[in-house]
Formats: sequence, structure tokens, C-alpha cells
Amino acid sequence: MNDLSVIVVTYKTKKEILIKCLNSIEKKSRIIIIENSRNFNDKKYFLKKFKNLKIFCTNSNIGYGAGNNYGLTKVKTKYAMILNPDTICSKNFFKNLNNNINQIKDFHIIGCQNKQKQIPAGFFEKNENLSFKEKAKKNMLKNIEKVNWVKGFCLILNLKKFKNKKNFFDENFFLFLEEIDLCKKIIKNNGKIYFCKNLIVKHLGFKSSFVSNKEEERNLNNLKNWHYMWSSFYYFKKNYGFFNALFKMSGKLLSSFIKIIIFTFFFNFKKKEKYIYRFKGLLCSILGYPSKFRTKDFY
Repeated sequence: MNDLSVIVVTYKTKKEILIKCLNSIEKKSRIIIIENSRNFNDKKYFLKKFKNLKIFCTNSNIGYGAGNNYGLTKVKTKYAMILNPDTICSKNFFKNLNNNINQIKDFHIIGCQNKQKQIPAGFFEKNENLSFKEKAKKNMLKNIEKVNWVKGFCLILNLKKFKNKKNFFDENFFLFLEEIDLCKKIIKNNGKIYFCKNLIVKHLGFKSSFVSNKEEERNLNNLKNWHYMWSSFYYFKKNYGFFNALFKMSGKLLSSFIKIIIFTFFFNFKKKEKYIYRFKGLLCSILGYPSKFRTKDFY
């Protein structure tokens, strides 16, 4: 698609994984890589291999939402596609995307199908089936559903529908729920979100950052656990108020604390560490601290 730019936010992503992702993007589309660090490894190699590619560095790890916001400021096309680097688009993805866009021109966001698994109803919002009922278009739109939210590993944005061209995602999030929060804002403003079953993407899941040893894997897990709980409380507080968020998440705070004690007693330090970071992330969010926790591998 000539009027599509694909944004791929990376953080020291493994070369082989990123090549597979970029190879699956059609040559007509523009590709913008946003590297969340000071240097992008193998820059000359990638620019030579992919003629439709531009690379920008943020100079620090600013997170998924902020990285994509920065990438969207570089987009000059009508549509933007946000794509995780640990994904591979299916063979007919862009052909199907073009057909779908021609059918649903009034969309704000289109979400895609993960080849690995179906998108679940979700812990955060019930994703009601709002499928089309138009008889004349029944066969044409059988792969398209109107929904409340979609997952963020692959999103297509209709940029003319967004008045604020600078901050699409809430940058208070570092990891998790940025896309759910964006969808919530769109629905509140009577926007339209669609899920297309024929836009199939293979999403490996948490392979975006290069992990070379067990210590780095441990640090990544700690980071995920801390931010998952921080983002969960922040999401509910932002959209439903502090006390509703506290009611929703208090059970997880107590559960994490109890599990810390149990796993300490049974000398299961791996499980203990998991719930320590979950407890800390949730407590920090409740107390109003920003999402600034990083491990030494993720500055």
C-alpha cells in the first residue's frame, strides 16, 4: 500500500527476528524503525537490504507507547501500522488489508488476528461482539467485526480520524495496556474499532528485546511483572477512578503478599521474586509513583 507507513519500535532486537518481520512487509509500504536506545545495531546492513526503511533512535528506553508516538510524528501517509518486531505478517496480509480498508473507511483502528491464538475476552474489558448486520454486505464483511478493543502487536490507524497528531498513546504507561487505554478513549468519543480475522500475524510474544543469558531473562521477567501490575492499576484509576481501581486490584495486592510468604517458607525463590515485583509494581501504582522502574538491562 502506497499510503501506509509501518512503525516498528525496537529495543536491541535480535537481528534474525527483525529481518523476518521486515521481510513480511510489502515493499510498497514505508517502514520506520524506532530504536529505544542510543544506537541501532547493523544500521548500514538494514538500510541497504530494505530500501523503503528509515531508522531513528530515541537515545533512551522511553517505552512502547512513547516510542510509537515518536514514530507517528514521522508518518506522512494516510494510514499507519504499528507492528511489533517479533511478528511476521501472513502472505496475503497486505492484500486483505487493502480490501478491508476499502470496505470500512470510517475506522479509527483496525486490529489483527494472532496466528498463535485467538484474542481473548480480556481481564480488563469485555469485548462485546458488535458485528455488522448489513445484509447487502454480509458476505463481503464476514471477516470484519466491530469491537471495543484490540491487542497492540499489530494495529492499523486511520490518521485523519485523530485530531491530536502528537500523543496517541498515554506515555505514563511503559509496558502493557497502552493500546487498551487508547481504544477506551476512542470508544468514549464514539470512534470505531474493528477486528479483522483475515489479517493474520504470527506473534512470537516478548521476543522484541534481545536476551542472551539467564540473568537478562530474569531481569526481563521482573520488569514485566512490575509493569503489568503498575499498568493494571493505573488503567483502572484513569478510566474508572481511584477507589474503583483499588477495589478491582486489592485482591491481587493481598494475593501477591500471601504468595511471597508461602514461597519464602517453601524456599521457592524464583516464584517469590515474581510476586515481590508484582507486589512492588502494584503498590507503587497505588501510591501514585510513576512507571520508572527499569532493570540494568533495560535503560
